[in-house]
Amino acid sequence: MKQLVVIILMFNFYLAESSHAQEIAILKYGGGGDWYANPTGLPNLIKFCNQQLRTTIDPKPQTVEVGSANIFQYPFLHMTGHGNIFFTEEEAENLRTYLLAGGFLHIDDNYGMEPYLRKELAKVFPDKELTELGVDHPIFRQQFQFPKGLPKIHEHDGKRPQAFGLFEQNRLILLFTFESDLGDGWEDPEVHNDPQEVRLKALQMGANIISYVFKS
Repeated sequence: MKQLVVIILMFNFYLAESSHAQEIAILKYGGGGDWYANPTGLPNLIKFCNQQLRTTIDPKPQTVEVGSANIFQYPFLHMTGHGNIFFTEEEAENLRTYLLAGGFLHIDDNYGMEPYLRKELAKVFPDKELTELGVDHPIFRQQFQFPKGLPKIHEHDGKRPQAFGLFEQNRLILLFTFESDLGDGWEDPEVHNDPQEVRLKALQMGANIISYVFKS
């Protein structure tokens, strides 16, 4: 019975995907963390992608809750924040079904969410672990070349930037960018006063992620 439910949801997902072929939504989660961080970031990335990649993404991304069936309307979800994250068991199951049905989640650590995230991802996929992507992964070699892997946008703890993934049958279903803070680099210039070359790297890497997902 459970397999039948998954098949039906997968079918509904692909029907929705056909009418939302290039759409992105912000994932709203519980726990008190600021899921709404970097308000200008994603709109700026979308504008960049529509200009550089000729995508046709809605310039105003919608917000969807983890436990909502509405997540199946979007092939790409983006999640960020600084603090605590909490998924109920129902939300974890909904997110798991979404990802296994063909959806994709990009999580960008805005600083401080990593320990909470790992705990909650264990609810979503107790049998999977985040795996670091090598610099040879195709996500770093889309329209823009990053031979050294994920760029460093903000210092935070001074650690090297890392890109982690969860896979299902060799398909990357979730990307977690850590110690990079791409989202800050996507924000309006006056928000963080990042140099133009740093912002450009963040936008180019973000465009690579979107390109990789929509081409897969």
